[in-house]
Amino acid sequence: MELKYNNKFFWKYRWRLLAGVFFVIASNCFMIFQPRVVREAIDLVVDNLQVYNTFEGVDATQASFAESIGYKLLLFGVLVIGLSIITGIFMYFTRQTIIVMSRLIEYDLRKEMFAKYEALDQGFYKRNNTGDMMSRISEDVSKVRMYIGPVILYGLNLVSLTILVFWSMITVSPILTLWSLLPLPFLSLSIYIVSSRINKRSTKIQEQLATLNNVAQEVYSGIRVVKSYVQENVMGRHFAHKSEVYKEKAMGLARIDALFYPLMILLIGVSTVITVFVGGLEVVRGNLSPGNIAEFVIYVNMLTWPVTAIGWIASIVQQAEASQTRINAFLKTKVEITNPENGLSHLDGSIDFENVSFTYPDTGIKALDKVSFSLKPGQNLAIVGKTGSGKTTIVDLILRMYDTTEGQIKLNGTDIKKVDIDALRQRIGYVPQDVFLFSNSIKSNLTFGTNIRDQATIEKFAKYASVHNEILSLPEQYDTVVGERGVTLSGGQKQRVTIARALIKQPEIVLLDDCLSAVDVNTEQRILSYLENELADKTTIVVTHRLYASLTFDLIIVLEDGAIKEVGKHAELLKNGGFYADMYEKQKLEEHSKVN
Repeated sequence: MELKYNNKFFWKYRWRLLAGVFFVIASNCFMIFQPRVVREAIDLVVDNLQVYNTFEGVDATQASFAESIGYKLLLFGVLVIGLSIITGIFMYFTRQTIIVMSRLIEYDLRKEMFAKYEALDQGFYKRNNTGDMMSRISEDVSKVRMYIGPVILYGLNLVSLTILVFWSMITVSPILTLWSLLPLPFLSLSIYIVSSRINKRSTKIQEQLATLNNVAQEVYSGIRVVKSYVQENVMGRHFAHKSEVYKEKAMGLARIDALFYPLMILLIGVSTVITVFVGGLEVVRGNLSPGNIAEFVIYVNMLTWPVTAIGWIASIVQQAEASQTRINAFLKTKVEITNPENGLSHLDGSIDFENVSFTYPDTGIKALDKVSFSLKPGQNLAIVGKTGSGKTTIVDLILRMYDTTEGQIKLNGTDIKKVDIDALRQRIGYVPQDVFLFSNSIKSNLTFGTNIRDQATIEKFAKYASVHNEILSLPEQYDTVVGERGVTLSGGQKQRVTIARALIKQPEIVLLDDCLSAVDVNTEQRILSYLENELADKTTIVVTHRLYASLTFDLIIVLEDGAIKEVGKHAELLKNGGFYADMYEKQKLEEHSKVN
């Protein structure tokens, strides 16, 4: 059973659970006394009715006798109210223990899943869509919580109340108990048949909900593209189609669920009729009192909600089982990139690639083929080549987003797999090709991953990235919230904020992945001037489609189809007259034509 995964959480919160069990049983114990009080009250009236009639004609005595009976009935009423209040108090504490426990477990489970999401490698995120991931951590966890909280609460209530009611009934009349509970086996059979169908439908519904979430998320994220291509109606119809599929599946489940409640009410009604009929016969025979019939009717109706809840519990458990299956499948996902114990935490900036080859596990595309180069601390490297030549893959391997298929990467002369991942990434300043900003203030984005709060330091690095003046022109300057993914900033501004964010860490290694594609020439020159002067003691790798003659690189690598086609310094590569020289000449012609 997939739901057994949550047993560790039950053990963690065992004292809350045990307290909840106690409160459930205690509330039912006080509830079970109420029918007995009603029985005593009815029998009191029936037994004294004949005595009351004997005083007919003696008004004062009859009135005094009636007043005495009324006083006793009042005491019975007060006792019933008191028992109800005590029952209600225990039920309150029941929810404060079991339902609160379910919320705590929900929090723990979501936290565990989120930590798992953070630990998984890039390949996982390429294989899975965002909508499905969101559905697992939100909808699926919510359905599991319904099992952990309400189902356990009502399940305990069902078991304890049924035992207490059955014991109370059988001590009064085993025969009447047997007849009044006769419909229950038919109820169990119907639940078994329907619950299996609920499980199958619940799994399909959760899968369709994940698809629906993914479609919505893609439209929200790409709304500018949707609008620019005038595809609002097309995407709307696509979403409506997916919604219709979800609606049909949900309606099918609702139709099955709808069978439970009328069935429960019918069976309880049948039990009540049987109780009155058989009980009446027993009263005639002198085996029971009229109060016993009322007592049994209350007992049967006490079981109405618990017995009705059987169907609801079965439905929720089946849905939770389906959701837990999806959660467990995710939690069992193997983490490909693992952190070594006692890994190297100090980096001096040296990088060595030794016959490194890499094939993307999902696509089978070979991105790198026996790539080798060495960088000493403080040296800089330019990697150039056509799109898809493997430039970004080198950066991802240095960040250890993936592990090499063949060969070895060494930092400080140590295999990168033996370097502490957190220490590695903390000491690398990375500017990705696909810039990403959080929906937060510019200041928060600039200091992301650091403890820097000094405004002067923040502004200094913003100036290095040539974005300080533009930040000052914004409504709230550095406290301006940039919106989701930085949507309120231009492409060039986002790139420069990302550059400042990487540099403010003052890392030992700087990785710039085509990070100047969206800035103008003058801004580019100011940033390059900083890179030339301020990063002189940093190991720097620049991945680019453009050639920067103003920068002096210790090494330039030209990649083609994942292999090193040319390697050397700027002057050497121009002299060779290969791809690099051709690329340089084309760029000069483009710049010359722009000037003219």
